[in-house]
Amino acid sequence: MFFAQRRLCSLGSRAKFLKMIYSPKIFRLSTSARLSLKFKNAKRIKGLDSNVWIEFTKLAADPSVVNLGQGLPDISPPEYVKEELSKVAAIDSLNQYTRGFGHPSLVKALSCLYGKFYQNQIDPNKEVLVTVGAYGSLFNAIQGLIDEGDEVIVIVPFYDCYEPMVRMAGGTPVFISLRSKHVDGKKWSSSDWTLDPEELASKFNSKTKAIILNSPHNPLGKVYTKEELQVIADLCIKYDTLCISDEVYEWLVYTGNEHLKIATFPGMWERTITIGSAGKTFSVTGWKLGWSIGPNHLIKHLQTVQQNSIYTCATPLQEALARAFWIDVKRMDDPECYLNSLSKELEVKRDWMVHLLESVGLKPIVPDGGYFIIADVSLLDADLSDMKNSNEPYDYKFVKWMTKNKKLSAIPVSAFCNKETKLQFEKFVRFCFIKKDSTLDAAEEIIKAWSRQTS
Repeated sequence: MFFAQRRLCSLGSRAKFLKMIYSPKIFRLSTSARLSLKFKNAKRIKGLDSNVWIEFTKLAADPSVVNLGQGLPDISPPEYVKEELSKVAAIDSLNQYTRGFGHPSLVKALSCLYGKFYQNQIDPNKEVLVTVGAYGSLFNAIQGLIDEGDEVIVIVPFYDCYEPMVRMAGGTPVFISLRSKHVDGKKWSSSDWTLDPEELASKFNSKTKAIILNSPHNPLGKVYTKEELQVIADLCIKYDTLCISDEVYEWLVYTGNEHLKIATFPGMWERTITIGSAGKTFSVTGWKLGWSIGPNHLIKHLQTVQQNSIYTCATPLQEALARAFWIDVKRMDDPECYLNSLSKELEVKRDWMVHLLESVGLKPIVPDGGYFIIADVSLLDADLSDMKNSNEPYDYKFVKWMTKNKKLSAIPVSAFCNKETKLQFEKFVRFCFIKKDSTLDAAEEIIKAWSRQTS
């Protein structure tokens, strides 16, 4: 009996000890501690978690804010584009998967359209790749062509995804700034911003794998001239360098300027990926369709990335886009062709924004292309003392202050810069003018009322 009681007592103590060790609370803590290392981000995305669009789109979501920030058209897309999508949606077979590298009718339409600008016939199946927006085209090109240790020349300011995409691929971005040659007494133009040819040449070496070119440029609106493009082309050929040419605003070029494709320059077709966008072409940014055009020996590597990532794009959207393109391809010389008419409509809005910004004492940089305009806002002398994060660049604080206090949103231009050049551009903010007249009217009221308060 004594031994039985003693054994029971011993078992009870052991059970209590085991209960303490394996209690749910301790088990959870130890499991969490053990698994936390597995939750850590991959090294390739380290330091790339901030994003200007997420931050400032959230700020502008208040319905009372007039949003001239994100490049989000609030004008209506062409009626025939919307009608074609409506028709396509009713066809059962066009609501299923399509060819992974581009819907057959769309790659044919793109081949026909761009064949008008190139000396060679474009193979729709081997030299055209349809992607999830121009973002997808950039991602495919950089992932498919850039290796660890490769250097990629990036022109500042740059569309904000260029740098992180290069870093994710293991590449090293090499930056060079556009610099202003503005002459007092003249309107400040995007054409005043140029690259120094000698400085540009110094960025090329045996490690240079590619240069990313953006023309018409976002955010400046610069349209590179034939002479400027020739300098870049000559260096690409000399150093056997690829060119990733982001031309999403190709149809939005204003009077006195001409968009030229660097891939059409001698020796450049075989080393260039040209990127286009349905969102910018037909004012349907929500469709998220883009394309890459280039020689098969480059495009095939982009196809490999796509087939092992997103695989294909939405069939009905591609079919509707193809039909819209065929409508305009057949009337390219007609003023009613949307590829011609949108730039004329936007040129009026651009001039309106220039006049409005000048009327309150600002100096806007008049864009030669695209649908953004940037201006130095330091002259407004806004009191930003109540802004919490004093370490942010001036333009970040200014836009947050303006959105909160004036109900007008924009995008800080330093978001388009690497860390070392942010100070050079932190007094500029970017306004978008692909907006309804009523939206621009509302912005005008805000800016004029603001001007009266400060005068």
